Amino acid sequence: MKIGFIGCGNMGGALAKAVAQTVPARDITVTEKDHDKAADFALETGVALGTLAETAGDCQFLFLAVKPQVFPQVMAELSPILAKRETPCVLVSMAAGITAATVQALVGASYPVIRIMPNLPVSVGEGMILYTATPEVNASELETFLSIMKAAGRLTRLSEPLFDAGTAVSGCGPAYVCLFLEALADGGVRCGLPREEAILLAEQALYGTAKLLLSRGTHPAALKDAVCSPGGSTIAGVQALEENAFRHAVIAAVTAADARNRELGKKTT
Repeated sequence: MKIGFIGCGNMGGALAKAVAQTVPARDITVTEKDHDKAADFALETGVALGTLAETAGDCQFLFLAVKPQVFPQVMAELSPILAKRETPCVLVSMAAGITAATVQALVGASYPVIRIMPNLPVSVGEGMILYTATPEVNASELETFLSIMKAAGRLTRLSEPLFDAGTAVSGCGPAYVCLFLEALADGGVRCGLPREEAILLAEQALYGTAKLLLSRGTHPAALKDAVCSPGGSTIAGVQALEENAFRHAVIAAVTAADARNRELGKKTT
């Protein structure tokens, strides 16, 4: 079985590295518009370097790791290559806002398509990968897909109408978390902590809290309540966050990202 990647940027490269933990690197082929970038990636990881025709012509699973803005152009180049295949490959698209049906329309045939939305923590095996599949993807192909992706993190199947919203939470979420983490550390510095110590404390607080919630299945509000002692410092901090519309700002960020995902999808159709 061969796996192909069209694009090996931040997300495509991270996923390729994750897949290389379950599939021999020699069975993974990458192609990239920036040939030097692809060559460096192949040298670093041991995967094969191929042309678009080689990658799309030989692989059973083809990951489309290209931006929504250039997606139609890449699909136009890909269409005649796929049409020459004796058996169709499974197209795995991670372009924000672009539906599986749009992928099929752009390549001109009802190929099996798995639409995914990973996030950057896949690079350390702690990613969140949303996925959905068209009816053309059979049970064996889906099982294989889940198997080769297991080193990337957690996978959850989501109905496609909810994909834009899911992407706005887990796909964009790391950026929001980093903003909060930086602000948390800034607060520590404001109170006298050295910068490096403040960042470490903030990082571990976020990491440990997420791990605790995932391991227990606890609602975050319950853990928040457990930390907030009556009349204590934590509830004073929570009050300050509420007074400064913290929850409103986060909800607004997710809503804005969801709207942008939908806008990107409309521009592609």
